[in-house]
Amino acid sequence: MGTPAFPNLGKHCCVEDCRLVDFLPFTCDCCHQVFCLDHRSYSRHQCPKANKNDVTVAICPLCAKGVRLIPEEDPNITWESHVNIECDPSNYEKATKKRKCPVLRCKEMLTFSNTIKCRDCSIDHCLKHRFGPDHQCPGPKKPDAASQFLSFLNGSKKDVSKQSPVASSSKWSTSFLKAAQSFKATAEAGMARLSNEFNQALGTNGSTTNQSGSTSGQVEVCPICNLRFSTVGALVDHVQRVHEKNGVMKATLDVCPKCSKGFRDPVSLVEHVEKEHRGVSKA
Repeated sequence: MGTPAFPNLGKHCCVEDCRLVDFLPFTCDCCHQVFCLDHRSYSRHQCPKANKNDVTVAICPLCAKGVRLIPEEDPNITWESHVNIECDPSNYEKATKKRKCPVLRCKEMLTFSNTIKCRDCSIDHCLKHRFGPDHQCPGPKKPDAASQFLSFLNGSKKDVSKQSPVASSSKWSTSFLKAAQSFKATAEAGMARLSNEFNQALGTNGSTTNQSGSTSGQVEVCPICNLRFSTVGALVDHVQRVHEKNGVMKATLDVCPKCSKGFRDPVSLVEHVEKEHRGVSKA
């Protein structure tokens, strides 16, 4: 069987009188045996499980539903399980009784393709009587008191939903005010700390001058721009007016003319130019 290159190619037909070697054999989906082209059907090889894939449906006379019979199960058992579980006699009239057009003397059956529901009275009619004057349509129903009450409730819910963004905006404004107040408190604390440091620095300078025995008056020096002031109040006013903006200290930066990098100390700027740009800057 097969060829020297493909020794497993092809199979024998399972029919004893045939035993033909077929290179394209057929496998039965019921008995799972191999057959040739002539014996591939159920009837030609007399398949013992030919009814395995058959579908048999019995119509129940009580509920007019289809009951599928299982091939390997007794039909009586299938019928009893349907009657005890699924059978509903009230469905018989719905399944067997065909709907007709409600117009007087119209015998047209309402099917899927010729049924139209009226938009005003919400009743199904045939194609011939689909318009309102043809089936004497009474028009849309008047709203009841209950429906008016429900519509009023829906309107009140919509009003509440519209007011919810206002509440959210008020919450946002309160949170923003709290953040602003906390920022102001931190700024005031920073100012108090700065004034204490200035007072301590000025006290140490005054003590050193008194110990040295100098007869000149006490001079207050700004630690940022090195300006001299005669009193502490003048120094504090100078810092608040020149070096502060909204409670935040201004930072003066010296910018490199070559790479636009900022430095707080001019000495650092000179060292940067000499190290990075080899002492060459823009004209």
